[in-house]
Parts: sequence; structure tokens; C-alpha cells
Amino acid sequence: MVGELEERRERGSLPRRLVLASPALLLPRAAHAQWPDRPIRLVAPFPPGSGTDLLARIISEPLSRLLGQPVVVENRAGGNGVVGAQAVAMAPADGTTLLMFGVSVAAISPHTVPRLPYNTLRDFAPIGMIAEQPYILVVPPDAPGGDLAGWLEAVKGRDLTYAYGNAGSQIMGAMLAKMAGLNLTGVPYRGGVEALTDVSVGRVDCNFADFGAGIAQHRGGRVRALAESMAKTFPLSPELPPLATRVPGFDADVWLAVAAPAATPASVISKLSGALDDMVRDPTFGPKLASLGLAPLRKGAAEFGGFLESQVALWGERVRMAGIQAG
Repeated sequence: MVGELEERRERGSLPRRLVLASPALLLPRAAHAQWPDRPIRLVAPFPPGSGTDLLARIISEPLSRLLGQPVVVENRAGGNGVVGAQAVAMAPADGTTLLMFGVSVAAISPHTVPRLPYNTLRDFAPIGMIAEQPYILVVPPDAPGGDLAGWLEAVKGRDLTYAYGNAGSQIMGAMLAKMAGLNLTGVPYRGGVEALTDVSVGRVDCNFADFGAGIAQHRGGRVRALAESMAKTFPLSPELPPLATRVPGFDADVWLAVAAPAATPASVISKLSGALDDMVRDPTFGPKLASLGLAPLRKGAAEFGGFLESQVALWGERVRMAGIQAG
């Protein structure tokens, strides 16, 4: 086609407007359009005010600055995160739609939601992990035993109940029962707040609480926190021992990351991952995360991809241990 255009131009038979336009016609679009060339949507798959939503709003400002385009948070709540995740999986893979990706949506839902409309490993391109926090094991203020070791000894052989308001808390209760040899019966609640409230008044014996709510109730004296679920000491609660100090091998956390539709170009993923690197390195970022009960945990695109694959398998084992049926 190039030769034909040149021949017609020399004969004078090519319209002037096409002669002037022909260089643009012969260049691929990518050659004159640098990504990002328009605003970016960051989908938070939970309601406004949720932890995922608040984190999305914290990272949107530095990402806007680093990428040179507005990063606009869009809440697509429903189905415990499934609605928003599906929307991103089906979005154009041009780097303008991103997902706040967390352990529940990415690693737990594939084993607990029937006919899940996305596949974590097939439908998303990992960009990177940015933060984590533990769950906290809490008991009523007047529970027996002064600390984790004392409580485990005091309740051994007794029939206990544990409250849960989400699948993660339910799974961790089942893990504790199996790994510590406790007789624990799960009691479902509509949400984590209600579960925590009933622990505080002694209606149930324990609960794995979300970190922010659990630590606030503990420090306010309304519950007693015994341990955290991560195997390492969490920097925002150094007074709490990891459960693994008394229950060897116990290790579970809540992690949060960013992902894109699966076919997003590698060059775009690389640029986004680099922006996350710069954001996490900024000394102002850690304190912002701490306000949500989160600590920075950076994994780049390649490392996060391998981690994600292992997490889907690991939480599948935990779901089966807990006896949870998809439905």
C-alpha cells in the first residue's frame, strides 16, 4: 500500500488531503499515543467506607501524580466482591481499568462461591501487592487464662463457640480448632461488627476479628486480644504474640493488591508496577496505611503472580479443612 500511495502521489492523482494524512495512516496508533492518555478507573469491589474502599482512595492520589492522569475510585459492590471483580475481568485490557484485589476476592471466593464468574489466575494480570494486616483472636474480657498460653490451657477439652462474620474468620476458627485441638463450633453472623459485639458481652467464646475493629475494642477494654494470625509480629500491635508461638504453623493474613484485566500489555503492567514501587517507598505512605491498620508489603508483578497462585491453592486447602461448601 505504501508503494501505491507514493506512485499515485507522484502522478498527482492522490487527493491532497490524503497526501497530508498518509504519514499518520501508516503509523500504528501506539506510536503517537503514550499510555496513560486518559483517566484510570480503580474499582473497589466493596461499599464506600469499607477497608478496601479507603485504601483505594489513599493510593489514588499518589498514583494520579505518578502516572500523570486522574485515578478515579469506582465502587462496584455486591456478592462479597464478586460483582466488582467480574466487571474488571470483562473490562477492556487497555490499562484504564484496575481492581483493588484482596485475599477474599482472589483466593477465598474461588472455593466458596458457586459458579464464580471469573478465574483468578486466568482473568487477571497481577500488578503488585501493597499492604497486609492480620486477624486478631479476641475473647470476652472475663475469659479464663491471662494470656494466649493460659487461655489455650484453660479451655482445652471444653465445648466452645466462635463467632464469624465472613469466610476468612470462619476458616481461621476452623484452623484453630484443628491445629490447637480445641472443640470449637462456629456461629455465623451477618458481619464482623456483630460477631465482635457478641464476643464482648460473652454470648460467644472467641472470634477472629478484623484488625482495625479488633484492636480498637481490645485497647478500649471491651474484648481481650490474645494473639494475631500472622506468624510474624505485626508492627502496629507489637504487644500481641503471633498465634504460631503456641500453635506451630498457624499463619494467615489479609493482603491487598492491584490487578488488571488479563490481556493488559506487559509494558502497561510494568509501568503500573513501577508506580506502586515509588508509592510504597514514599515515607508518607506508611503512616497513611497505619491509619487503616495496614502495614506496607510490596511484591512486584512477577513475585505477586507466583504468590497469588500459591494463595489460591492454600486457601482451597483451608476451605476444605473448615468444611465449607460452595453455595
